[in-house]
Amino acid sequence: MNQFLAGGILRNLLAGMVAVVMAVVMVPVTAQDQKAEALKMDRSKILSQPGVFGIFTTYKWLPEWYELSLSERMDYVSRVMELIKKHEDSVLVDVYLTAGLGGRSDFFFRIHSLELAKAQTFLREFRQTAIGKYVEVLDTLIGVTKPLNYITKERVPELYSGLASATYTGDVPRYAIVIPVKKSAEWWNLSFDQRLVEMKAHTLSTLEYMGSIKRKLYHSTGLDDADFITYFETSDLIAFNNLLTSLAS
Repeated sequence: MNQFLAGGILRNLLAGMVAVVMAVVMVPVTAQDQKAEALKMDRSKILSQPGVFGIFTTYKWLPEWYELSLSERMDYVSRVMELIKKHEDSVLVDVYLTAGLGGRSDFFFRIHSLELAKAQTFLREFRQTAIGKYVEVLDTLIGVTKPLNYITKERVPELYSGLASATYTGDVPRYAIVIPVKKSAEWWNLSFDQRLVEMKAHTLSTLEYMGSIKRKLYHSTGLDDADFITYFETSDLIAFNNLLTSLAS
């Protein structure tokens, strides 16, 4: 994926397919092993744990979708909601509207699961639904959450403390931005200490924006063509623009 995704977060899939509504889908993740049981029904923990797979899949409506009646669309969407309910013991599904915001896609899924195979099963069954037959898959990104590699409490205690104490204080985010990142061979050939210096500067540039922008990093090396997937949520797109400008400098 060469360009980032930007989308308004939707309250639910039904509203997203029939009308444009901006808020977030809340479908908690649980799992059947003891580790997941401890996280059951706690979305905030699932989204902060290492070892959780994140999958971003973008879709475009086929022209035939727009030929369906409203009642047919609503019926098909209700079946997808049933599918999400069916898999709620193993996947967390968020849906984002991208139509009209650039690129070719109309919407995308952000899926979390402790097992990649569980997410794959959900996506396969989605394609078998009536809605799945009316969409084209444009791209898929796969990553996994991991503990911090560079800015740790032991290596950079003051900067780590700044990260740990930063709290989002903005409104409920209306927008999500996804940017895949591929590092160059030159980056990977730097020594760890050299990369640490670069990551310190990178992290310092983000601290002042963490009150208005949520962010999450997924590691993709070996899982996808990208090395990282960076995910942001905000209601302040000016602040997000300033953040990226700061990082670019």
